[in-house]
Amino acid sequence: MPASFDYTVIRVVPRVERQEFINAAVVLFCPEMRFLAAHIHLDEQRLKALWANVDVDVVRGHLEAVSLICAGDASAGPIASLSQRERFHWLSSPRSTIIQPSPVHTGICDEPGHVMKRLAKQFLGQ
Repeated sequence: MPASFDYTVIRVVPRVERQEFINAAVVLFCPEMRFLAAHIHLDEQRLKALWANVDVDVVRGHLEAVSLICAGDASAGPIASLSQRERFHWLSSPRSTIIQPSPVHTGICDEPGHVMKRLAKQFLGQ
């Protein structure tokens, strides 16, 4: 049975004032199927082209936290203990940091895992 889903693309914005970014993750939330997950792919070469002095390990740590929050992993801190809906809203809330979400987009699916693969290919080249 088809269910609605929401997704956001997580972007790395090395220099906010230049408004340049690379897509680094997709977060998909399908409440009817109790699905909340992130697909992460950081293209280090593209990131370093935008910001030669970037600390890739720090960026990777932030992106890994997104996956842990989606999974409800306690090591991600108190945000991970919230409901799936609250975690998705926290992850997709606008912010002015190096890690920023795109606007939220919606759709209908039968299998959120398949949609995640399609979105990862579309936005992350995966």
